[in-house]
Amino acid sequence: MNTIEKKEGKPLLSIYFTAGYPTLDSTISIAKKLEEAGADFLEIGFPYSDPVADGPVIQHSSEVALENGMTVKILFEQLRELRSHVSIPVFLMGYVNPVLQFGIEKFCEECKNVGINGVIIPDLPMYEYEELYKETFEKNGIANIFIVTPQTSEERILKIDSLSNSFIYLLSSNATTGKTLDVGDNTTAYFKRIRDLQLKNPLIVGFGISDKSTFEKASSFTAGAIIGSAFVKRLKEQNFLNQFPAFISSIKG
Repeated sequence: MNTIEKKEGKPLLSIYFTAGYPTLDSTISIAKKLEEAGADFLEIGFPYSDPVADGPVIQHSSEVALENGMTVKILFEQLRELRSHVSIPVFLMGYVNPVLQFGIEKFCEECKNVGINGVIIPDLPMYEYEELYKETFEKNGIANIFIVTPQTSEERILKIDSLSNSFIYLLSSNATTGKTLDVGDNTTAYFKRIRDLQLKNPLIVGFGISDKSTFEKASSFTAGAIIGSAFVKRLKEQNFLNQFPAFISSIKG
């Protein structure tokens, strides 16, 4: 279940949202409604006080979640009922500092206990993962998702592919989250270059995917794409849970 595969050849849509936003107890209800609306897999962010890779929308959601009292411990308590409501793959995304404070081994064990498929920790160095934590992740069946950027060397990409057992997170650019994807000549060449390496793990594009057009452009080179900021914005609206089907349909068609 950690492996992400296209369904009937169609690109996969993942949705990111921050645990504890807009309210402390909204995590499970959002996840459940997203699956019902047609999301293929989910990324649940655990908030951190210094989210350097995040744009203003997700930074704001993290600030509110922390003010609401969200912690890694509380998130795992909430996720104990996750698999009673959600069957699609679910990944946690966040920064390494809260994970280290919680304890890597305990974190991986809790992920296993609540049915999390993998984690995305952008600031966890690859060599640290390989030398210190790989065995713990694998023992608990938790995939570690690595990130590739336009500046990542071919040698490093091949190394990432060899260490991966789920998907590779392909950043559309070096910008923070929330910037609109511009699939110009440079970005197209970058996507093609990675695709032509014929990696064993599927590629999922993140950063800048906000609508049907950007989703289709990104997915034409990869197995699918992730929408974060454009979805998190919707959580400010009244009756936001009822709007998920229309939102997902507007992207997947």
